[in-house]
Amino acid sequence: MKYCLVFLCLLGGFGWTWGQNANVYTPTAENLKNREEFRDARFGMFIHWGIYSMLGSGEWVLEQKGLNEKEYQKLAAGFYPSRFNAEEWVAIAQQAGMKYICFTSRHHDGFSMFATRQSDYNIVDATPFGRDVVKELAEACQKAGIKLFFYYSHLDWHHPDYFPLGRTGHKTGREAKGNWENYLKFTDAQLTELLTNYGPIGGIWFDGWWDKKDAPWRLEEQYALIHRLQPACLIGNNHHQAPKSGEDFQMFERDLPGQNTAGYSGESEIGTLPLETCETMNRTWGYNLQDHNFKSTEALIRYLVKAAGNNSNLLLNVGPRPNGEIPEESVKRLQEVGEWMKVYGNTIYGTRAGLIAPHHWGVTTQKGNILYVHILDAQDNVLYLPLQGVKVKKASVYKNGKPVIFRQDKDGVTLKLQEIPTDIDYVVEMLL
Repeated sequence: MKYCLVFLCLLGGFGWTWGQNANVYTPTAENLKNREEFRDARFGMFIHWGIYSMLGSGEWVLEQKGLNEKEYQKLAAGFYPSRFNAEEWVAIAQQAGMKYICFTSRHHDGFSMFATRQSDYNIVDATPFGRDVVKELAEACQKAGIKLFFYYSHLDWHHPDYFPLGRTGHKTGREAKGNWENYLKFTDAQLTELLTNYGPIGGIWFDGWWDKKDAPWRLEEQYALIHRLQPACLIGNNHHQAPKSGEDFQMFERDLPGQNTAGYSGESEIGTLPLETCETMNRTWGYNLQDHNFKSTEALIRYLVKAAGNNSNLLLNVGPRPNGEIPEESVKRLQEVGEWMKVYGNTIYGTRAGLIAPHHWGVTTQKGNILYVHILDAQDNVLYLPLQGVKVKKASVYKNGKPVIFRQDKDGVTLKLQEIPTDIDYVVEMLL
């Protein structure tokens, strides 16, 4: 009883209030400020990298190939990323116009990419490399003014106490026993390390809850721990459902908010939290030496624009090689996106979804009384905008400032462009 009273007192001090039947999360002022900065950022880099990269078949190779987990562990003894350079990674992200980085601190294979005391199955103790890449990345991000987020997997194909097994991990040779309470203590201890040893952290990006939906995860208690350690730290969970109490942003995997083309968001409901879409540059998250199906720069730019027009960030993934290099195909595209952002970034950064909902021709973003009309697919040089109740004072082509002829009536605005748009994104700036 004494322990419970102390625990409740602690919870009351960092943003949690308790009612008769349930606790209610109240974010701190620092957290709310971080949410707005997150919204303003609009563009981030996702990094999937671990010992699975050595096999060159993506981050799910242990499960998808039905490998023996004890044999898989031996990969760590040969992991030596001689070309890893945290400052180069950060520089690539900055050149692309990205404002934050989310790094996979521990993926489903259970291998920790940081110096943890909870297990020797980590990059410092189990590999000849022996360096804490998370520490180096955190220092590089802090130096460059880039916020760092940590991906952290709830699912674990390695830890003996992740038991009973969920939907996955049945072909890896795991013993059919374990202590679930010990596993929860393990994850809390690792999260405590990540939030106390690496400076200010932008957020925790959870994944894997979906493997055991009915398990007693005690998410609210875990979220409370995170907010106590770093009140500003944002929490998101890739559970593909409506936001849960204690979460600060909502993500959509391989889909724009409200869509379900990838089949992951069937149970998702868009809440009021900041939104994020995560997507790959090719088809896999982790390095895959056979996957050369890279999206074009044009496709990536248009997806970034569509995300912003849906009031969402884009977290775009790279999968470094085992030696620590980001593949040149990714670097080239990121540099080209960065060149575009130098010109059009003002129509993306710090904006919110515009007054006009997404249409087949494109989307709108807005910053104060300025509406940016992003024309992605125009069939002619005349475009009708269903804009009611707002007076348009001026319209011009964003890239050169040339005036755009427009006619406004009670139902909307008709733009008459001097040409049929052929740009990757033809932007008209409208002063309201």
